Amino acid sequence: MRWAATLGFFMAAATSWAPAANAATVSKAYHYFSVGGATLAEIERDLARRGPKLNKSGATHPGATSLEFKSRVTYGERNGRCGVIDASVTVKAEIMLPRWTRNRRADADTRLIWDTLAADIKRHEEFHVVIAKNHARELEQALKGIVGLRGCQLAQEEVQRRTAELLARHDREQERFDRVESINFSDRLARLIQYRAERMKSGSGG
Repeated sequence: MRWAATLGFFMAAATSWAPAANAATVSKAYHYFSVGGATLAEIERDLARRGPKLNKSGATHPGATSLEFKSRVTYGERNGRCGVIDASVTVKAEIMLPRWTRNRRADADTRLIWDTLAADIKRHEEFHVVIAKNHARELEQALKGIVGLRGCQLAQEEVQRRTAELLARHDREQERFDRVESINFSDRLARLIQYRAERMKSGSGG
């Protein structure tokens, strides 16, 4: 349930002021690590042992999302004024999720709890990507609003400033999301387990 973000830039010069229509795009790749165990305690120990690490503390997490932002900015100059004539931002997401090697000794309650937990971990990591895409789209619009500056050097500096500002806001939103999810985790999981159990009893499936 952790994330990491990096940024890359590609900048191009141009002389035309005709804008191109772009929208923030996201590419996602899923990777899995195996988790064993027949009981919740065994599964928890394996999660702690095999889960991804994203910082120097050595702490592991049940899931992780790595986010790479890439910006392409095209500048144009006219009558001594420079601005951004086009900007596109893409997000590359690498999502790491656990995959339980189901043990025949595991009882029905353990299977139910694992299915609920795995689905919640995936939902959590997917929402990190949603947050990133929303900020990428906002960054595109912010960069396209840079016009009429006295030289392309100033335009480039403004691109860097707005990018740093928005990515810092993105990082804060990701951190806030993790804090809220961590606080509500136990209650949320209990509600989800109860909901799934009731649906199974009624024959409605998961």
